[in-house]
Amino acid sequence: MDNITGILRAMCRGFMDSLKGAVVLFYMDKQINEKTFQNSPSRLDSHRRDDGARSSGKRPKEQRESKVLKRTIQCCALNGGVFWASILIFECGLLPFLKYLLNIVFGHSSGMSATVWAWTKPFLSLTFGTVWVLPLFLLSRIVNSLWFQDIADSAYRYRQGRPLLLSSVSKLVADTLFSVLVQALFLGQGMLVSKVPLPPIGDLLALIHMCLLYALYAFEYKWFNMGWELHRRLTFIEANWPYFVGFGMPLAVLTQLPNSYVISGCVFSILFPLFIISGNEAEPVTGVCDCPLKLFSPVIAIANTLFNKTIGPANRR
Repeated sequence: MDNITGILRAMCRGFMDSLKGAVVLFYMDKQINEKTFQNSPSRLDSHRRDDGARSSGKRPKEQRESKVLKRTIQCCALNGGVFWASILIFECGLLPFLKYLLNIVFGHSSGMSATVWAWTKPFLSLTFGTVWVLPLFLLSRIVNSLWFQDIADSAYRYRQGRPLLLSSVSKLVADTLFSVLVQALFLGQGMLVSKVPLPPIGDLLALIHMCLLYALYAFEYKWFNMGWELHRRLTFIEANWPYFVGFGMPLAVLTQLPNSYVISGCVFSILFPLFIISGNEAEPVTGVCDCPLKLFSPVIAIANTLFNKTIGPANRR
């Protein structure tokens, strides 16, 4: 009974910690500027390691640190104001208007209007998706990844100091590639378990997969800056899964609400910067469960096989 209570408390703590980013975001820049103002030039020089730091003083520090709020707003503007809004305008504005015009033109023949619209709508949707949605989606993925990294680095420097990173460039590249492969396979594993014949069980397993995956996304920036290798990151999540299931729950639920994968991606990109900040601020609850949830083990085995056959020996767990 105590074990179940501890698990539930850890899940609730993770859920509450995931919401901290929405609050911290609005006072982080103020504290950064105050901290910068209080620091002496010599202390700033020791953190920057560049010859021009003494002359430029506070301004580079403020520009670098204050990008947390700026990048978050940019993510919202790109994904919500441009990408999502354009899709809504097309689907809820342009298509209904064109259908209305066709009804006016073929008013005497409703059958002809329906036939023309049945051919016109798929053509317009395909053209819009090919010419606008797909290129903008790919561009936003690239831009978002850069902005996410900028937010994570700024938040980490504010709370922890200078990132440690991994010991060598080759190790860093191998860890990054292997991590991307593991995450892609884990996403596929989550989709696969959602097809379990018993809907409640399949949906629950898929939700747990997405919670852990989104928690990994959010905390990975912090752990990577701390110099943690992938096997350590995954082992930590598996051993303390109640907290990370709770942490990833809000984002997992909100991204599953839209029926469109593209809209779901927009929701993720708008909210994810807040979860990066939350992960950087959070202190995970550990040691509440004696049974690790080894959901990453199957994809690790597959990733090791693929990685070894294509690139070279991977880090084994």
